[in-house]
Amino acid sequence: MISKQFLDFPLRPDGDRFQAAYLEIGQGRPLLLLHGFLGNSANWLPLMEQLQNQFHCFGLDLLGFGDSAKPVLRYDIATELAFVRQFVELQALEPCYILGYSFGGWVAAAYALAYPQAVKGLVLVAPAGIRDDSFCGRYDHLRPLLWQTPVVDWGLNLAAPFVRRSRHAAEFEKFRLIRREIMANPAARSFLVDRLRPEDAIDTVEKEIQRLRVPTLVVTGDQDETIPLWHSETYAHEIAEAKLVVIPNAEHALPQTHTAELAKLVHKFLEKNNQ
Repeated sequence: MISKQFLDFPLRPDGDRFQAAYLEIGQGRPLLLLHGFLGNSANWLPLMEQLQNQFHCFGLDLLGFGDSAKPVLRYDIATELAFVRQFVELQALEPCYILGYSFGGWVAAAYALAYPQAVKGLVLVAPAGIRDDSFCGRYDHLRPLLWQTPVVDWGLNLAAPFVRRSRHAAEFEKFRLIRREIMANPAARSFLVDRLRPEDAIDTVEKEIQRLRVPTLVVTGDQDETIPLWHSETYAHEIAEAKLVVIPNAEHALPQTHTAELAKLVHKFLEKNNQ
């Protein structure tokens, strides 16, 4: 059974020390796996078990997620990059392959842009990080999820007995669950609060990814309603010689729903580009 391991380091020189939690399994070339938003390294376990014979897999809990430190600060991609960079250096993983899913794909692409010599290849699974102003306003009705006040929870508890007897019971319980997760996760709340307007999307990567020259595979599902297909197509089009694979009848949660297919794609791609 794989167990969590922990590593402490300062996020910046002369700064506070933060704990990094990670899973490690396998042997061979190093492969760093970065999870999605509100996820953690355990989301990778099924895939890591299928890749462990070919790769030395490191599943990292990003800063503010899973069992890694959750300091109260303004989270942005630069903060996550500094965290990943410290982890890679202390584990002597450079150069390594990086597999990033959704939010982790955004971090992976930004990391490769910042440290191109440290990355041998990228696999981006349903990657976020492309500016999309159509998201703005789509979730306005969920803004109370972000209010840090007990009044919201008091109101939800008061309404619960009535809503549970209605046809909206499932949506209501999902709303409460998401709020609990966000309130317990300063990174998630910071990323959402600081990106409520289109003009706040200042650290997306669509204007820079054409500079990437590392071998890149982009994988997405044709039924993904979380990260639209054109986001993955943008990555594949802008990154030189990137390959795009669209899995039919697949939604967003590819690491969980299409583990075996994803493992084959990852293995084939990284073997082909091993240098």
